[in-house]
Amino acid sequence: MGEILDRIDLRLLEELKENARENIATLSKKLGIPRTTVHYRIKKLVEEGIIEKFTIKPNYKKLNLGTTAFILARYDPDSGLTQREVAEKVARINGVYEVHIIAGEWDLLIKVRASSAEDIGKIVIDKLREIKGIDQTVTMVSFVTVKEDV
Repeated sequence: MGEILDRIDLRLLEELKENARENIATLSKKLGIPRTTVHYRIKKLVEEGIIEKFTIKPNYKKLNLGTTAFILARYDPDSGLTQREVAEKVARINGVYEVHIIAGEWDLLIKVRASSAEDIGKIVIDKLREIKGIDQTVTMVSFVTVKEDV
């Protein structure tokens, strides 16, 4: 990345995080800079990899995926697979939304979504625990999501 982001780039990123569909003219007014400058800055942020993609934030409840759980998993080093390979296998499971290799007592942090706690259980028992390299898991179902960024 060439130079450090200035205050306008940071404000532009915040505006786009709130609504990536905001049009250039509206962003121009909000930021107090010309439309061509907004367009150039967005293009530069994409080219430099600061903006990786423009996406949506689905309403998971309306998609019948309103139950979220976080799973801590231990890696089995005797599995013949690397920890990264195991994490990549976990990432391919339908219903898995995030996989993080973490430090500490546990090795993986996994975020899953399903229609119910029972369906979360099916993901854990029937899919996750069947992966070679997964040793032990602890599942924590979320009651309420207070904040979640895309």
